[in-house]
Amino acid sequence: MSSQSHHGTVLVSGAGVAGPLLAHWLDRAGFAVVLVERAAARREEGQNVDVRGAGREVLRRTGIEQAALAAHTTEEGTAFVDERGRPRAVLPAAQGESDGATAELEILRGKLSGLLLDLPAERTERVFGDHVTGLDDHGDGVTVTLASGDVREVDLVVVAEGVGSRTRDLVFGGDPVRPLGMYCVYVTIPRTATDDRTWRWYNALEGRSVHLRPDDTGTTRALLNFLSPTRGLADLDPAAQVTVLRRVFRDAGWETDRVLAALDGTPFHFEDLAQVHLDRWSSGRVVLLGDAAHCASPVSGMGTTLGLTGAYVLAGELATAHARGRSHTDAFAAYERRLRPLVTRAQDLPPGTPAVANPRTAWHRQALWTGVRVLTSRPARALGGLTGRFTNPPADAFTVPDYPDLPARAG
Repeated sequence: MSSQSHHGTVLVSGAGVAGPLLAHWLDRAGFAVVLVERAAARREEGQNVDVRGAGREVLRRTGIEQAALAAHTTEEGTAFVDERGRPRAVLPAAQGESDGATAELEILRGKLSGLLLDLPAERTERVFGDHVTGLDDHGDGVTVTLASGDVREVDLVVVAEGVGSRTRDLVFGGDPVRPLGMYCVYVTIPRTATDDRTWRWYNALEGRSVHLRPDDTGTTRALLNFLSPTRGLADLDPAAQVTVLRRVFRDAGWETDRVLAALDGTPFHFEDLAQVHLDRWSSGRVVLLGDAAHCASPVSGMGTTLGLTGAYVLAGELATAHARGRSHTDAFAAYERRLRPLVTRAQDLPPGTPAVANPRTAWHRQALWTGVRVLTSRPARALGGLTGRFTNPPADAFTVPDYPDLPARAG
């Protein structure tokens, strides 16, 4: 590696969760980092995310676990409710670092991103309001062209973007995105007196569900899910998307009209639920991180944990390779070799997901409620392995490596 730092320069595209954490640890390890983010400023928005198992250990080593816990959304468990809002089945909040629909560490995505961006990064340059439009890997470095016209010569490029990463497509091509047949719409709405501290989950039948979740900022985070074989709805303009949602949810009942009313004039995120599957996560001097590499989808409960864990492992392998005189190719291979088994488990969703949680008929809805009650009963929970497949993401199925060439914790 060459140029601006003894360890070389790494351009990281994406300042959500995985990107800032990677930038922090690479910076501490002696690399110069250019962190590029398409948004014009920090993105304060975002819904609930949870951090489990290996992800918690990474936050612990980074020194911000307690700050993340202090920013908890206040959610106290999950209740499946009927048309009148009556609980029909309840999932209690987690009793450990990895179990439960409501994790012990629930935090708004924007707050977690903010904590990560506030970490010390003395050798990191942050570039907001710009994005990568061209990559030329010429063997001994990468020429990166940004939308602004800025051209950077760097040693390595890390693509820490989302499912539909355009930067990934510049290098890997193909179509690694596999839709799961469901759309998710996220919007923040005013809190009312009926909102409590539980995640209220209402199945409206016909493959639809409405969710209301508490936050710690005085509002309520709402989610509309619906199964559909039609692709491309996420590419429509917002007005057309609202029209689709009003048609799909017009007779759903419960608090649905309240959520639909909030879509007028309120920003929302319309997502085609999908996973990303690639045979390799690196090509030459370019490597993928987080959802751009291996999105397991929000229904896996593992997206944030995978992003955090992957960022720490990638930083550790690059630091180790540099200290031992090895190449970035060795580091990228070690990163993928360590992380891929965890990703494979996270992407292996429970049978019938996501349709099983969004029943089409009243009979299937009753079966869902009964199943939840059985799985969360004392005898079933005592069996552990039987219920874990459905209620506990595999966040404990990975031991975070120790990297002597990374500091033990931030300070």
